Amino acid sequence: MSEIKALVFDVFGTVVDWRTSLIDNFTAWGKAKGIKGDWTALVDGWRAAYMPSMDEVRKQPERGFVILDDLQRQSIEPLTAKLGITGLTPADFDYLTRGWHSLNPWPDSVGGLTRLKTKFIISPLSNGNVALLTNMAKHAGLPWDLVLSAEIFRHYKPDPEAYLGAAKILGLTPQQVMMVAAHNNDLAAAQALGLKTAFVPRITEYGPFQNRDFKAEGNWDFVVKDFNDLADKLGC
Repeated sequence: MSEIKALVFDVFGTVVDWRTSLIDNFTAWGKAKGIKGDWTALVDGWRAAYMPSMDEVRKQPERGFVILDDLQRQSIEPLTAKLGITGLTPADFDYLTRGWHSLNPWPDSVGGLTRLKTKFIISPLSNGNVALLTNMAKHAGLPWDLVLSAEIFRHYKPDPEAYLGAAKILGLTPQQVMMVAAHNNDLAAAQALGLKTAFVPRITEYGPFQNRDFKAEGNWDFVVKDFNDLADKLGC
C-alpha cells in the first residue's frame, strides 16, 4: 500500500448524511413557511431519481453534459406535484435544490479526513458539481485538498472517465489512487480500472429503506469501520 498517494471519496452517503440532513432542513423550512408536505417522502423520492437522471445524460450525449444541480432542479417540481406539495414558487424550488449544498457530515468524517490529509492528498470524487461540493465543504468543514467532480470530466460515475480522470489530473497512476466509498458498485468500477479500494459501511444511509451495502461484497483492499479506522490502518 506504500504506493498510494491520494484518496478520493464518494461523498453522498459516504462522507455526508444526505437523508437526515435534508429531512431536518426541509421539515424546519416547511414549518417556518407554512408549507405542509411529507418531506421524508420527498427526500427519498428525490434520491431515487438521482441515478435515472444521470443515466439520461449518458443516453443522450448530444444534449451535452448537465450538472447535478440542474438535474436535481428538473426532478423536484414533478416530484412535489406527485406528493401533493403545492404553493411552491421558483425561489422555493431553488432553495430545496440548494439543500444538497449544505449536508452534514457523519460524526467521523471531519476528524478522519483531517488525519488522512496528513499523509495523503484527499479529494471528493463525486457526481456532485463543483459549486455543490465546494459549498458543502465550507458548510461541513470538510478539509479537502482540492475538489474533483464529474463536472470536470464531463462524465458521471461509474463511467471510466471519472476515475481515470481523477488519477490523471493528480499526475498519478490509477494504482496510486484509492477510492473510498460506502457503495460496493462504486468500488467495483474503480477497481476494474486499477484503483485501490476501501469500503466503509454507512448502514443507515437510506434509513429504513436501506437494502444494500450493509457489508463489503468485493475483494477490496481495505474494509474499515469508519474514516478513523481507515486512518489507523494507513498509519495516519
